[in-house]
Amino acid sequence: MKRTIFISIFSLLLIGCNKTDDGLVDRLAENEPAEINKEVPEMSVFNLPATWTTQDNKDIELKDLQGKVLVMVMIYTSCKAACPRLVADMRNIEKQMPKKDLDKVQFIMVSIDPETDTPGNLKKFAAENLMEEPHWMFLRGTPEDTREFAAVLAVSYKKITPIDFSHSNIISVFDKQGVMVHQQEGLGVDNEETIASIKEEVVK
Repeated sequence: MKRTIFISIFSLLLIGCNKTDDGLVDRLAENEPAEINKEVPEMSVFNLPATWTTQDNKDIELKDLQGKVLVMVMIYTSCKAACPRLVADMRNIEKQMPKKDLDKVQFIMVSIDPETDTPGNLKKFAAENLMEEPHWMFLRGTPEDTREFAAVLAVSYKKITPIDFSHSNIISVFDKQGVMVHQQEGLGVDNEETIASIKEEVVK
């Protein structure tokens, strides 16, 4: 059901946006993909044109991560309820991956509150949660790009107070060409299928 929603929304979002880029954007040195293929599938998130800013205040596009398996979740750093549990779920998934494969996987936290989650705040949050290794990445974008990306992932969120959001609790896995292959919904759920999906994509 969720994958059907993803395909329907993504098809609409990509109208007029799918184009070939003959030049590769400068990549973060520590996140250089192992393999690059400029031709990406129509349903790839690498076709989205948004520019994101990392916790190190560097601008990237999602296509800069081509060649890595992406494990993505949308959070906000001032969250005191669901987000800490989502972070714990991501840490649990990361710990169950073979260390030799961590350079092939990018664990990404996308902020749903870019106004508050400046690069400085994202970097502080990463340090506080011991997520400073190269395979951890935090991203913020414009409110419009954030909303578009959430729609692609079928993630809903809504500001309910000046400092709080209600939001979906979904971890998404994308293959090396940016196509969604798995979603895990809920907090503290069995992540066996998620880990199996990541490992399967790593060896492809």
